[in-house]
Amino acid sequence: MALGKFGKVLQILERQSPHRHFRRGYYLYSPEPIHPLPDRKPDWKTADEALQVVQSGQRIFVHGAAATPCHLIEAMCRHGTRADIRGCEVMHIHTEGPGLYNEPEYDHMFRSNSLFVGGNSRKAINEGRADAIPIFLSEIPRLFRHKIIGLDIALVSVSPPDKHGFCSLGTSVDCTRSAIQNAKYIIAQVNKHIPRTFGDGIIHESHVDAMVQWDEPLHEMQIGELSPEEEQIGKLVAENLVEDGATLQMGIGAIPDAVLAQLGNHKNLGVHSEMFSDGVVDLCEKGAITNTEKTIMTGKITSSFAVGTKRLYDFMNNNPFVEMCDVAFTNNSAVICQNPKVTAINSCIEVDLTGQICADSIGTRIYSGFGGQIDFIRGAAICLDGRGKPIIAMPSATRRGETKIVPTLKLGSGVVTTRAHVHYVVTEYGIAYLFGKSLRERAYELIQIAHPDHRESLEQAAFERLKCMPAPFK
Repeated sequence: MALGKFGKVLQILERQSPHRHFRRGYYLYSPEPIHPLPDRKPDWKTADEALQVVQSGQRIFVHGAAATPCHLIEAMCRHGTRADIRGCEVMHIHTEGPGLYNEPEYDHMFRSNSLFVGGNSRKAINEGRADAIPIFLSEIPRLFRHKIIGLDIALVSVSPPDKHGFCSLGTSVDCTRSAIQNAKYIIAQVNKHIPRTFGDGIIHESHVDAMVQWDEPLHEMQIGELSPEEEQIGKLVAENLVEDGATLQMGIGAIPDAVLAQLGNHKNLGVHSEMFSDGVVDLCEKGAITNTEKTIMTGKITSSFAVGTKRLYDFMNNNPFVEMCDVAFTNNSAVICQNPKVTAINSCIEVDLTGQICADSIGTRIYSGFGGQIDFIRGAAICLDGRGKPIIAMPSATRRGETKIVPTLKLGSGVVTTRAHVHYVVTEYGIAYLFGKSLRERAYELIQIAHPDHRESLEQAAFERLKCMPAPFK
């Protein structure tokens, strides 16, 4: 692979650096090679046999999202009970399935530590039985590569080895690549349903210590029926903020799905995102996504993980149009900003009248995590062509009728995206552009797109907070 101008600069810096032991790898951001190890093969075992390697006090990484190896997790928990395991830490981004290690019966055995919180960990975290680390998705690999967090064992899902012995991490490369590069022992659940994907998810079987043959369908996330409010938000964003030739990033949920559903008539869209779902497949089939305008990985959908239905996983399988990459690359703002018209579409739990975004908690109750919101909001904001659009989109009110544009964030809420990062906020009532606006101008813009039932009270609250009336930008 040609390094290009950027790679040559890095080589010069390396020669000048005191840390010259660092080895260039498969990609600039990934220090380990993927070559086969001679005379080394994995041991094929049952899950119960393979998980006997787990001992008290170890740190265990678990592959996440659609690729969560539930069969290995069940065996780990069985072994924990039989061997009276104590004090193990289970590290992961959000996992699918029941997440048995979070159940109270395993409290003394396994303590979950989420790098991004999923539904199966929330209860344990908020009851004090599990932990969560606030961290940008782009920086998780650094924890493992710099040995800030050491890993004893990695439990992953892989596709069956090909005739050359190579497997794929399939739908979730994300931080898993860095985990397997740094774990002392790798156990792989070999699953024929894991799609073979191109990019950084390739691992040769000789790097795996134990392989367990177990086929089970991947975890699926169905697209629910969109509400009228969500459909209107999708229409507003698609018609006013997404240009032809734009490079898209979408988070998880109804709002990104609503936007994608409205982009069928756009041309030459590209995808460089931390994740994607079924809506991208629709746009590929319509010819709206071509990736031809992208600067980084031109001609390819670039992502780090994917969650959706079997249709999505079938689309990804052996498809050179899709490149699954290490999240330290996909979510690097310095890389993101090089693509044209970067349009980052994310959602949140609530936003205050100055533009502060809470996306990871409801008051003091942890709900999710930082993920890649800041990585892409910033990447869009510093887009080199000056046409990037950092977007926060949400319904104006909750299903219970509570306003999501609030005078102040709930007590204990975390700020994921600061008021200085926010440019566009979209609800079903319109688009508020906050960049370059004062606090009273921001309050005015946000009140205009709040639910009508709450605008008067928000205006009063803004006056109490700012000691002046909200005013439009002149």
